[in-house]
Amino acid sequence: MWKSLGVSYSDCLPSRTKVVANDESTHNNNNINKACDACVEESKVCNCNDVVLQEKYGVEQHHKGGASNSSFLHSVINMVGMLIGLGQLSTPYALQRGGWSSAFLLVGLGAICAYSSHLLGKCLDRNPKSKNYNDIGHNAFGSRGRILAASFIYMEIFMALVSYTISLHDNLNTVFLGTHFNYLKWTELSTSHVLTVIAVLVALPSLWLRDLSSISFLSSGGILMSLLIFGTVAWTAIFGGVKANKRIPVIQIDNIPDISGLYIFSFAGHIVFPNIHNAMQDPSKFTKVSIVSFSVVTALYTSLAFMGAKLFGPQVNPQITLSMPRNLIVTKIALWATVLTPMTKYALEFAPFAMQLEHKLPRSMNPRTKMIIRGTTGSILLLVILTLALSVPYFEYVLSLTGSLVSVVICIILPCTFYTKIYWAQISKPFLTLNVILVAFGFLLGVSGTISSLKLLVRNLGRAHSH
Repeated sequence: MWKSLGVSYSDCLPSRTKVVANDESTHNNNNINKACDACVEESKVCNCNDVVLQEKYGVEQHHKGGASNSSFLHSVINMVGMLIGLGQLSTPYALQRGGWSSAFLLVGLGAICAYSSHLLGKCLDRNPKSKNYNDIGHNAFGSRGRILAASFIYMEIFMALVSYTISLHDNLNTVFLGTHFNYLKWTELSTSHVLTVIAVLVALPSLWLRDLSSISFLSSGGILMSLLIFGTVAWTAIFGGVKANKRIPVIQIDNIPDISGLYIFSFAGHIVFPNIHNAMQDPSKFTKVSIVSFSVVTALYTSLAFMGAKLFGPQVNPQITLSMPRNLIVTKIALWATVLTPMTKYALEFAPFAMQLEHKLPRSMNPRTKMIIRGTTGSILLLVILTLALSVPYFEYVLSLTGSLVSVVICIILPCTFYTKIYWAQISKPFLTLNVILVAFGFLLGVSGTISSLKLLVRNLGRAHSH
C-alpha cells in the first residue's frame, strides 16, 4: 500500500479522467488516470500539475502539465489561504494562558516554519521529479521516508477532522442555545450532540462523491472566513461595547508546553507547499513567497491574539467566536461561518484516504462496487470521528495534542531532517548546526507539548466521568 503513495491520489482530487494513449501504454494499460486540479491536503485547494501515475502503472511521466502558471501574488494568496484556518480561533486563548511574552514564541515559530518551507522548496529544486511531501521523504530516506511522511500526513488529517467536529459541536451549541429536543430524551444525547449528529449526517453523502471538483471551491473560503473572524473581533473592540482593558499576564511558564501545540498547529500547511512550488511560474521565488505569506499570517495571528485576550481576559474561550457578545449580528455571522466550514471539509479531507483505497482495489472491479466500498469506508471513518469528537469534547486539548504530536513533525522536524539528508554532501556547518538545533527544539517542543496536552485531556476526561 505505502509504496504507491504519491501525488496522484494522496495529494489530489481527480476532477476529470484523462487518458494517455500511445502504443505501449495502450497495450499494457487501457486507462491511465492523470492527476488533477484540486489539492486537498490540510483542507486547502490549489492547482497542481498533470502527472501520469508513474508508480502505480509503471509508466514514465510524459510531460509536465501546463498548470505551472501561478504568479507571485497568486502563490502568496494560495499559501496564506492554506495556513489560515482552525488554529487562529485559539490564538487569543493561547496568548492569555501563556502570557503576552509567549507572543515571541508565536512569532518565532512563524519564522521557523517559514524557514522549513524554504527547505522544502530546496529539496524540490534538487529533484525536479518530486511532486509532493511524500516524494521528498522518499528522496531522503527511500521507502521508509515515504512511509514516515505519509503516516504523519494521515494522522494530521484525521486529528484535524476530530478538532473540526468538536468545533462544529461547540458552535452549534451556541447558535442553537436554548433549543431542546424533548422527544429525544430516550437517546441520552444532549441537544448539542443531536445537532452535531444531524450536521455530520448532512455532510456524510459528500463522502460518496467520486468527482469532488464541484465542491472543492468551498474550501477556498478560508481566507474570507479568517478575515471575517478577525473583522468581527476588531468590530467588537471598536463598536461592540466591550472594553479592551483586560490584563494579560507577562508569562505563565507552566502553560507554555500545551499552548505551543496550539501555536504550531496554526502554521500547519507544509504538506501542500510542494504543490504551490510546482505550480509557480518562477519556482526560484518560492522562498520569497514563504517569507511574505508567513509574515502576513503571523501578523494576523498576533493581532488577533492580543485583541481577543485584551477584550475577554481570563474568560476568553479556546474558540474566540464563542466569546463574542451573542446579541451582535457580526457574532451570529462568525458563528455560522465556523459551523459551516467543518461541514465542507469532510469530503475534501477524506479524499487522500479514499483515493488510496480505490487505488488498491482490483482494476477489474465494477465502478459501482468501488463507489460502495469507498463510500462505506468513508462513512465508517466519519462516524468514528464523530464518536471521538463527542466523547472528547475538549477543543483546545485535542488541537494542542495535534500540534505537538503531529504538526511539529511535519512543519519543523521532517523538513530539516530531509534537507540535511538530501544536501548532506554540500551543506555547510552553520546550516547543519542550525538544522540540528531546530530538530532538537522541535523534538523538545513536541514531547513536552504532547505530555502536557495528554495530561490535561486525561484529567478533564476523568472529571467529566466522575460527575
